[in-house]
Amino acid sequence: MKRFIIPIAVSALTTACCLFVFQFIQNKDARTQLSQPNPSLPEISANYMPIAGIDTSIDLTQAAEKSVHAVVHVKNTTESRQPRSMMDLFLGGGVPRAMIGTGSGVIISPDGYIISNNHVIEHATALEVTLNDNRSYRAELVGSDAKTDIALLKINADTPLPYIPFADSDQVKIGQWVLAVGNPFNLTSTVTAGIISAKARDLNEFDNQPQSFLQTDAAVNRGNSGGALVNVNGELVGINTAITSETGSYVGYSFAVPSNTARKVIEDLLEYGDVQQGILGIQGGSLDSKRAAVYGINETQGVYIAGIEPGSGAQEAGLKKGDIIQEFDGQKILKFSDLTGLLTAKRPNDLVTLKVLRNEQQIKVQVVLTKKEAFVIEALGLELKNATPEELSERNTKFGVLVRRSLKPEFTRYYLQGILITHINDQPMKNIEQVQDILNQLANEDPLKVSFVGKNGEKSAIIFR
Repeated sequence: MKRFIIPIAVSALTTACCLFVFQFIQNKDARTQLSQPNPSLPEISANYMPIAGIDTSIDLTQAAEKSVHAVVHVKNTTESRQPRSMMDLFLGGGVPRAMIGTGSGVIISPDGYIISNNHVIEHATALEVTLNDNRSYRAELVGSDAKTDIALLKINADTPLPYIPFADSDQVKIGQWVLAVGNPFNLTSTVTAGIISAKARDLNEFDNQPQSFLQTDAAVNRGNSGGALVNVNGELVGINTAITSETGSYVGYSFAVPSNTARKVIEDLLEYGDVQQGILGIQGGSLDSKRAAVYGINETQGVYIAGIEPGSGAQEAGLKKGDIIQEFDGQKILKFSDLTGLLTAKRPNDLVTLKVLRNEQQIKVQVVLTKKEAFVIEALGLELKNATPEELSERNTKFGVLVRRSLKPEFTRYYLQGILITHINDQPMKNIEQVQDILNQLANEDPLKVSFVGKNGEKSAIIFR
C-alpha cells in the first residue's frame, strides 16, 4: 500500500501545479487584452475634454449682479369713470375711479432715464417708480411709441443710479445665453435664465403691422413687461414685452423688443418728441415655396418686391418690381420681419446698402430712406397718409388725409380705403401730423367725430364712442 502513496502524491502535486500555471497564464492574457485598444471602438479618455468652441463654464452671476439694481417696479394709476345711469353711459359721465396697473422698467442712465413698455404706462394719470432698494419716486412720462411698445420715463433721484448699458442687438445669436430681469410685484428684482431661441419673430403677421422681436425661453410672466433682457456681460439686448399663452401665464416663449430698436426710439423721443421712421418705399413680403411658385421664381427666402411707391428712396435708387432683397447693411434678410427689425433702427435720410437678386444676378443698391408719410389710428384700425394734390383735386377739396387701408378685418366691409378725412372733431386735418396731435390731446373715453369725403365726392361723418 505504501508503494502507491508516493506516486499518488506526486500526481496530485503535478496536477495542482499545472492548474496554477494555466490559470496564471489565462489571467495575464486577459489583462493584456484589456490594456490594448480595440480598433472597432473609439478610444475613451478618463479625463473629460469639452467640445471645441463650447464654453462649459458660463457664469451668469456677474450679469445678474450688474442688472438687478437697475431694474425697477413701475406703478401706473389710471382714472376711469364708472357709469351710474344710462345717461352717464352715453354721455361719458359717472363716478371717477382709480385703477392700478404694474410692470417693470430699466434704468439706462445715472440721471434717471428709464425704459418701459408703452402698454405698462398707457393712459396713466400718475406714475410711480420703486427702485430695488425700495426707494420710490414720482415719474414723468417723456414720451412713448405704441407701434414699438416703448416708453421713456424720467425720475429725479438724490444720487446717481445704477444703470444697464446697451448692447448691439444685431449681433445677438440664436443659442446665446440671456437673463430676463424684472420687478413684477414690487418684491425687488427677479432673474430667470434662458437662451435666444429665435430672432426677428413676428407675432402680428396677418395684421399688416409687422414686428420683429427677440424670442427667448427665459421665463417671463405678468408684471415683467418692461424689464431687461441682458447678455452674459450684463448688457441690455432687449426689453421684455410679450408672451404667447392660452392661459395668460408663461408656457415656454417670451418676446423682447431688440435694444437697437428701443435705443433709437428713445433717442428720437428726446431729440424730436416723436419717432422718426425711415422707409424704403416698397410693397412686398416674405417668400416661401407657394409664393415662389406664384411669382415663377426659385428663391424661397428673402423679401420679394411687389411694388414701388412713387417718389420714394426705392424708386430713386432704381429698385424694381420682382427684385428680391437678400441683405440689408450686411445683415442677411430671410423674411420680411428681418427687414422690419433693421428698418426700425433707421431714420429718414439714412443711407443703406441692399444686396438684391435681379434676374438671378446679385447686385448692390444704395437707398436713401425717406420719411414715413403714414399714421395709424389705433382705435379705429385705419392707416392714413398725406394726400397728394391730385387726390385732393379728384375729390374737389383743398385739404385732407387719405385712408390708405383698414387694418381691422371687421371694418373692411365698409370700403374705407381711399376716403379722404377732412375734419376730426370739426377741426381741419391738413396732414397726418395734425391728426396725431389732436388724437394725443383726447382722453380715451372722449367721442371722436370724423368727417370725410368719399371717392365720388360725397360728404359724410361718423361719430365713434
